[in-house]
Amino acid sequence: MPSNLPLQGRQIVLTGTKMMDSVFSKITALGGTVHYLPLITVHEIETPEDSIMLHRAFSSEWLIFTSQNAVQAFSNKLKRLNKAKENCRAKIAVVGEKTAQALQKLGFTIDFMPSTYSADIFVKEFPNHVGPLKSCLFLKGSLAKATIKEGLPFPVEEWTVYETIQTTEHVSAMKKLVEQSAPVTVIFASPSAVDVFAKHIAPTTGWKGFQIAAIGHVTERALQHVGAQVDVKPEKYTMMAIIEELAKEGNLNHDRLEF
Repeated sequence: MPSNLPLQGRQIVLTGTKMMDSVFSKITALGGTVHYLPLITVHEIETPEDSIMLHRAFSSEWLIFTSQNAVQAFSNKLKRLNKAKENCRAKIAVVGEKTAQALQKLGFTIDFMPSTYSADIFVKEFPNHVGPLKSCLFLKGSLAKATIKEGLPFPVEEWTVYETIQTTEHVSAMKKLVEQSAPVTVIFASPSAVDVFAKHIAPTTGWKGFQIAAIGHVTERALQHVGAQVDVKPEKYTMMAIIEELAKEGNLNHDRLEF
């Protein structure tokens, strides 16, 4: 492997619920080493009311998705209850391109996505796009904030389709990794992951000695709240944007060394 790759020698830690092949491939192609140490897990919530809620979803004017996890839970319910997407008359609004791609793989068309992949930007832009609505259903996780429901100027029904659970399974491995001498970047994609790190890892390691990257300003604020300094936060709220920022930084460092 060439020695001048931008992420050569850097350890990249992913703390979210999913390891995407595209992200793994991108990091390794740039010379970095990937460590998948999730601090949260998700599980679909199944209830006897799922059939009723699917009927409401299919008859709503709009469905709102803010995460791939909600899309996966929705897909599971469609399959389990033998519901065909063709019968869904609702338009689809999403926050984030990965969420959009997950729905498109199921055959749905995306009708609205905000300019910035954030719920607080969504509630500002969505009303101007749709006007007054009578029925709107938000498919969400158990820890989702009230931004969508309280921020939109029309009634929003909520359907909690998955549960977010904090996990300490990888705490020991995380401590060992961030305490080593090699350069380490820990990427946080949610306040929930920040909370686990703050409670179970930071009391031992602190927040110094490794690079901190955040996806989105909400996660950034959560890190700042616990006393961490955010080193990398791209304008575009995606994992790939984080990797691209790290690569730019790596290239600059190589240029300085060569100079």
